[in-house]
Amino acid sequence: MAASWPAERLVAILNSLAGEKRVKKLKDAKTAIVRIWERIQGLGEPAKPEAEPAKPKADKKPKAGAQAVKGAPAKGKATKKTTPAKNAPKAKKAAKPAKAESGPREGSKTAQVIAMLQRKNGATLTEIMESMGWLRHTVRGFMAGAMKKAGYTVESFKSDKGERTYRINA
Repeated sequence: MAASWPAERLVAILNSLAGEKRVKKLKDAKTAIVRIWERIQGLGEPAKPEAEPAKPKADKKPKAGAQAVKGAPAKGKATKKTTPAKNAPKAKKAAKPAKAESGPREGSKTAQVIAMLQRKNGATLTEIMESMGWLRHTVRGFMAGAMKKAGYTVESFKSDKGERTYRINA
C-alpha cells in the first residue's frame, strides 16, 4: 500500500520517528518502507542496551544564536552594526508670561463655581451639581483638585439641614 506513496511523504514519516537520523531523500520507496516498518516494530519494546558501550564523542560546541524554524528563509548577516542615534540638545524652555489678571477666565466653569463659593453661606453640593450639570464625584474632585491647583482654600462643612456645603475662606 505504501509503495505508491510519494517519496516526500515517506521521508517525512521516517524523520518523525524517534531515534531515526534525519534524512533529506532516500534511494527508493522500498528502503524507506523497510526502515519505517523496523522502527515501528520496536516502538512498544523497551530500548535494548548495546552490547559494547559506544565511545564518547568529542564534545561539540553548541552553535550560538537561536535556531531558525524549518522552512523559514535564512537570515543574512548584517554587514555593519548600526550606531545609536545621538540625542539632539534640548532647547531651553521659554518663561511663561506673567498673567495680567490672576484668577480664572471670565465666564468659565471655574469662575462660576468660585462666584458661588464666595457667597456668605457658600454653595451646597446639590446647588453646584445642578448649575454645572456635574455628578457628585465631579464636584468633589473639582474641590480637591482644581481649586487647590488654583490656590484657593476651600472649607467643607455640613449645613444645619445636613447638606454638604463648600465655601472659600477669605
